[in-house]
Amino acid sequence: MTIDCASSLPVVVSNSVCTQCGCVCDDIGLVIENGRITAANNACDKGREWFLGNHEEGDEFAFVEGKPAPLTEAIDRAAQILLKARYPLIFGLSDTPCEAQRQAVALADRVGACLDTTTSISHGAFGMAFQEVGEVTCSLGEVKNRADLVFFWGTDPATTHPRHGERYSLEAKGLFTPNGRSDRFVVVVDVDETSTAKKADLFLQIKKGSDFEALWGLRALVKGLATRDDIGAQTGIPLEVLKALAERMKSCHFGILFFGPGLSASRGRHMNAEAALGLVKDLNDYTRFYAKPMTGPGNVTGADNVVCWQTGYPLGVHFGQGFPRFNPGEFTALDVLGRGEADAVMLVAIDPAEHLPVAARKFLGSVPSIHLSDNPKAEGNDRATVLFLTATYGIRAAGTVYRMDDVSLPLRPVLATKRPTDEEVLVAIERRVHALQVESGMKPSSSSKRAR
Repeated sequence: MTIDCASSLPVVVSNSVCTQCGCVCDDIGLVIENGRITAANNACDKGREWFLGNHEEGDEFAFVEGKPAPLTEAIDRAAQILLKARYPLIFGLSDTPCEAQRQAVALADRVGACLDTTTSISHGAFGMAFQEVGEVTCSLGEVKNRADLVFFWGTDPATTHPRHGERYSLEAKGLFTPNGRSDRFVVVVDVDETSTAKKADLFLQIKKGSDFEALWGLRALVKGLATRDDIGAQTGIPLEVLKALAERMKSCHFGILFFGPGLSASRGRHMNAEAALGLVKDLNDYTRFYAKPMTGPGNVTGADNVVCWQTGYPLGVHFGQGFPRFNPGEFTALDVLGRGEADAVMLVAIDPAEHLPVAARKFLGSVPSIHLSDNPKAEGNDRATVLFLTATYGIRAAGTVYRMDDVSLPLRPVLATKRPTDEEVLVAIERRVHALQVESGMKPSSSSKRAR
């Protein structure tokens, strides 16, 4: 339902979708007056700030070398940049619908680019762990209706996912949890006492960098095996507490382990996530137990799904030899930019200031760059070789996004727009690249690119 901006009468749009955290709440009631969103009912502070933010659009949305340009000219210049580059990098994709993400993969394949998402910076270690040991998973709806034991390990959803507790994991009343909070036992494991820890039935303050030892110790105890006597000194959690916890985990009806960046950012990284996933698999010999990472804002889960679906890999994919290759540390964006290897960069729906270190941001100014952004004030947009100001997804553009539990949700635009969408721009660039390849006699596929 797109609202006529000329209408002065208040209009309420129910069941809108918010993408400001991994919960992707779909029960937001938006009030539209005089072409602006004036209220966002049910939204948390993060959601209200986003919905009520200034989303006004100007009449110019394509720029070449900092000057307004016709869309066709900007498309042609972007295509030329990507086609001439020997090692282009396409990076971002976290704040755009799945349809645009799919087109970004197609464009990367067309020009033989290196493709990476913000997952490699945030929860990339989780994706690597999934490939090694798999994942026993469920939906947030199942957590709401069934979970009587809830774990939060290395994550503070009260801060990062404000409505997670009320909708799914803490207070939510479900089919088999009719009393909400009193039907659940909540455990928090973290290095510091967080806002979520204060709401828990049991808070275990673990020593920094000892997550792997604690998880592996729990695995041994769950299987009835002996573990090291000094595990308490290693982890900060007494052995007797770990034994009681292992028994509680085995005897619950439905357990869920939510884990976050605190797990992957500490010593061990993806090995910590593998230990957590392995623990959950072991517990399924005794009861129903599941695991789920607490993903960040935007459509990062959608990016994980789309890139995996299209290439077989979750992040850091290189198409330079005509087929997708995966190697974190070599083809991930921070590494490519840090080594100064890319000779052209396309940023799709990402603010460099939020995701890239200073050195990487400085390097962007030394090579031709193409930016697709809905925020004209985002860092680096004023220095982009080609800039496309695109429609804000979920407010002015439709599409599909994924919740943190891999459930897809449709976006419905509520305000009209003159800007193109990310998907439309990416499709146009890919078609122009193809046309230029045909005109020059170049084989129109990524295999025509010179291998690194």
